[in-house]
Amino acid sequence: MEKMNKRDQPFLRIQKSDSSENLVCRMKHGMRSIKYKPVDYQQLHALTEAKKLASASIELKIRKAVQTSKISKEQTLIKQHKKVWWQEHQRLNEVRCKMESEIKSFLSEKNIGNECLLDLTNFEQELSEQCCIYLKNVINPIQQLRADLKYRQHHISQHSHSHTEFNSVKALEEVDFVRKQLKAVFERLSLEQQKLESSFSDWSMKILDHSSEKRNNMLSKLPTELETLECPYSDLKSSIFNEFCNLTEKYQKKLQDFDLQLENIYRNFQLSEKDHWIYQAVLDQYPRDLCGRRTLYLDMLQRYFPHKSRHDLVEHEKYCDQYRFTKEQRRILISNWNKSRRDFIQKAVLTLAEACATHEMESTLAKDRKKQQELCADLKAKVLQWRAHQEEVARLEMEIFAIRREKEEEKEKLWKKKELLQREEKEKKIRKYWAKKEQKWQEMEMRDLRRLEEMKKLMAEQSVKDRERVKYRQELLEKRLMEKREVALQEAHEEEERERRLEALRKQVAVVAQFDPIRMMSDTMASKARMGIGIEEEFILQKPLFTLNTYNEQQIISDPRLRFELALREAGLHKTFYAKEILPKISPPKHPRKDMESTVFKI
Repeated sequence: MEKMNKRDQPFLRIQKSDSSENLVCRMKHGMRSIKYKPVDYQQLHALTEAKKLASASIELKIRKAVQTSKISKEQTLIKQHKKVWWQEHQRLNEVRCKMESEIKSFLSEKNIGNECLLDLTNFEQELSEQCCIYLKNVINPIQQLRADLKYRQHHISQHSHSHTEFNSVKALEEVDFVRKQLKAVFERLSLEQQKLESSFSDWSMKILDHSSEKRNNMLSKLPTELETLECPYSDLKSSIFNEFCNLTEKYQKKLQDFDLQLENIYRNFQLSEKDHWIYQAVLDQYPRDLCGRRTLYLDMLQRYFPHKSRHDLVEHEKYCDQYRFTKEQRRILISNWNKSRRDFIQKAVLTLAEACATHEMESTLAKDRKKQQELCADLKAKVLQWRAHQEEVARLEMEIFAIRREKEEEKEKLWKKKELLQREEKEKKIRKYWAKKEQKWQEMEMRDLRRLEEMKKLMAEQSVKDRERVKYRQELLEKRLMEKREVALQEAHEEEERERRLEALRKQVAVVAQFDPIRMMSDTMASKARMGIGIEEEFILQKPLFTLNTYNEQQIISDPRLRFELALREAGLHKTFYAKEILPKISPPKHPRKDMESTVFKI
């Protein structure tokens, strides 16, 4: 097993470094070696300082960029806020003008006889008188004091130093006195404002509660149409009233549930009433079709409420949405209640009308009294059947729900039992698997040990055989070397014999020229050819043995590459970079074959 683990290890390649040779070179050359130059610390210090300055400038640029991005983002948000504020300002001005015109038209001379309107006009006059008194007693003295202080500041250089000190002290005393008076006035006005706001809020809550109670009472009480109608059958009328009471109780219960939900949601609000009013006003400023509306009004709310985190504002927004949704559901419930009430009254009126008609028929037609009684019974049975049908539907729904719940519980129990059984089976299988695995590992270990012993025996036998083979191979190698030496000596001997024979042959075919002055002074064949002696014979002699099939001069000149190269050569531009770039791009008149394509310009 240890040898097998060693065989599984990765192959490691050891590389020898040339550190010993480098050390030898350093010892040869000494401390002042050619390969090692002295360090210029001043230059390195200057480089580090330059790098530091560059990094500092880059950091400053990054900070400036981040600051400018923040400022630009803030400016864009402010621009969007200004645009929305301007639109809201215009809308509010229009609403204000419209409301003022409506109030003026309402308080016109046509409605003089109404006492409530007379009280309103008197209250308006009192408010205008109080405003004039406030301007006279508070605002005008402040403006006079301001003008006086500006005048003193303008002409202060014309007085002496002591006098100016006295005047300044006196002016400060006057300003403090006026400030205290204004503070007292503003505190009194703020208290009056709080009282008025609280009274208005109380009245508004009372009015809303009264209106809601009145609406609920109107919906819950018996309709006058049914009370005023006469019904000859008291059982029918009482059953109709009972059905109406059941319908009213059902809707009242749902309405109470919605009211409880609204109270719970309102209790979870993160803001006070005043802050919630500001929150609602800010949300109303931004129209719903505005792009990025939520980002804008959340930014504005964070400006209005710096003491509140964004998480608190988002939570308040979530609760406001829930409150609005629940309120809308409550409104839908009331509208459905009104609709159901109208439908029920209409059906009851029709039923009572039918009952009255049957009673009249009974009174007028004594013979048909039995039929009318059956008809009344049928009508009563219909109402009771309708009620029974509703009760049956409710009962069946409850039974179905209970049956489904029991089935689900049984399924869950069966699933749990099945899961426990599956787990037990899996545990048994895992134990069997690990037992088999352990047995297999033991068998493999025994088999590997046997194999290891066999391999050791085989390797011992193989080592003996390898020694014999090495000895045999050495003998063969020595025998081959002796044969090669003999062959080399024989080849050298043969080469010497060949050279000897060649030298004898050269001596046999050597040329020995005889002295011939006449031949030396006579004309040669070439001079005779120039002088025209023996032209026909020479023409025949100089005629080429084979005909050449090649390009003529016109074909060569028709090549655009040659003409362009001659034009560049005449202009002295054939060695320029332009010529080297443009000549390979000129195509020949006839493209060569692929096997004949030149690769000169591709190198």
